[in-house]
Amino acid sequence: MTGQTILVVDDEPDIREIVRDILEDEEYAVLTADSAEDARQLHQKRHPDLVLLDIWMPGTDGISLLKEWSSVNDMDVPVIMISGHGNVETAVEAIRYGAYDFLEKPLSTAKLLVTVERALQSDRLRKENLRLRGQLEPAATLVGDSEVLQALRQQMARVASTDSWVLITGEAGSGKEVVARSLHNQSPRHEAEFVHVSLAAIPTQSILVQLFGTEEDGIASPGRFEQAKGGTLFLDEVGDLDLDTQAKLLNALEESRFLRVGGQQYVDVDVRIIAATNQDLEKAVSEGRFREDLYYRLNVVPIHVPPLRDHVEDVPQLVDFYLGWMVEKEQLPYRRFSIAALNVLRNYHWPGNVRELKNLIQRVLILNRGEEVDANEVEAALSDAATGTVRQFTASVFDMNLREARERFEKSYLEYHLQRVGGNVSELAQFAGMERTHLYRKLKTFGIDPKALKGA
Repeated sequence: MTGQTILVVDDEPDIREIVRDILEDEEYAVLTADSAEDARQLHQKRHPDLVLLDIWMPGTDGISLLKEWSSVNDMDVPVIMISGHGNVETAVEAIRYGAYDFLEKPLSTAKLLVTVERALQSDRLRKENLRLRGQLEPAATLVGDSEVLQALRQQMARVASTDSWVLITGEAGSGKEVVARSLHNQSPRHEAEFVHVSLAAIPTQSILVQLFGTEEDGIASPGRFEQAKGGTLFLDEVGDLDLDTQAKLLNALEESRFLRVGGQQYVDVDVRIIAATNQDLEKAVSEGRFREDLYYRLNVVPIHVPPLRDHVEDVPQLVDFYLGWMVEKEQLPYRRFSIAALNVLRNYHWPGNVRELKNLIQRVLILNRGEEVDANEVEAALSDAATGTVRQFTASVFDMNLREARERFEKSYLEYHLQRVGGNVSELAQFAGMERTHLYRKLKTFGIDPKALKGA
């Protein structure tokens, strides 16, 4: 069996049966629909790998259905249009709206099979390219040979080959996403997509839409669960979910299906869940802030990512890695770190972990004060990171009225700490003692985009 499913949509029963027989002889699984409405439901519920779509059908025609799927970014599978009344204009319109190819009736068996095979192969290559791009990102590379990282790799190797769900814990910036991506890349699901959902960066009222998608007037917009079909869904900062959303997430995970927001048709779940948090979820459970049943549902295999201060011997390798990355990918000038500079980095306590180290390297490359980065420059960069916000308020701010000065301070304060926590709004709200919705309003007022800093 190929394991691939093809949806055949045609109002002529003879055509549907002939195409079904041809495809099943080639060991494809085949679904059939005689109308756009049936096609919508099967597309939403069964997630076929390819669609053969007739253009001329009563009610909603094939081109209109193709436009509908295209308009809601639901073109995650290749669509081949078929018609007995084809012309160049219709074919061009179909291709413009995302169709892979156009076949005329009467269908040639050989051409049908070749086109189907090429469409599926093209889709596999597209997804493989997306996966490889993800692997090339720094967020997919665990760097260092320290004992703690070797132990972490060994644990990851044992877990990756299974389909077990994983809960990753660790401080902000320690590399939880690195571990999640590495687990996916080593898993049997590696050819499917890795979908990262940063729960802390999504307003509470939008989280259900992001996770489950929406459905209105029969038109579906898929959420992250559907985008991750067959792959891995990474729920980053899961500890930030409110109790109501936790209940809905738990129900979807336990039932292996969910309803889109506003939807009536259940959608099946076929994903591996990897969750991450920098919070103490056991404590959150005892305080009633996190559901105990959801905690145990997610915490099938716990993995803890150590803070950088626990493996500072890896700092030189991390410096080399990020230097190479920034020189090659960001076109920054290469600068050599002196032994004394590396010693300063090894002796630093790294409250921001690997993310802070990456930002420091980027900063000294941009400043470009010579071929070598010495100890004094590193110490100055570390000092600037710690006190940069305060230094902005030594002169002109005292010439402002109190309201302007307060706004200037608030904006700089939020920018500084948002940078420090890598764009994690929930963590910033907890640190600043602000309610998260109020913080979002402040950020919007000052024109600060937390997504631009997420993972920085």
